[in-house]
Amino acid sequence: MLYTGLIVVVLAGVVLGGGVVFGARTHGYDLAQQAARAGAQEIDLAAYRTNGTLRLDPARAAAAANRFLAAAGATGTVAVTAAQITVTATSQQDTPMLAGFGHPTVSVTATASATPVAGPPP
Repeated sequence: MLYTGLIVVVLAGVVLGGGVVFGARTHGYDLAQQAARAGAQEIDLAAYRTNGTLRLDPARAAAAANRFLAAAGATGTVAVTAAQITVTATSQQDTPMLAGFGHPTVSVTATASATPVAGPPP
């Protein structure tokens, strides 16, 4: 009976810990998406106003994405072209249920991209 109780407790910890890791990965992907969207808002206004060309201002887009990551306590890399911004975000997430197994935090890395859009989405 003692072994059964111990097994149940260990399995519950593993299941809950797995849920925490899944949540951390979801949060990491959310960070990458939000940073990419923040960068995608930085369009080249001169080109847009002159001839309607919708393209990113690479320096401003990268700076906006990096500011978002820093404010969220994450790090990452940003790649910008005139048409798209891609952000790879890395963050550390606490895993209290796994601390007893030697994993108090998990490093999460996720990548997301965004493109500039004129007006509200369809």
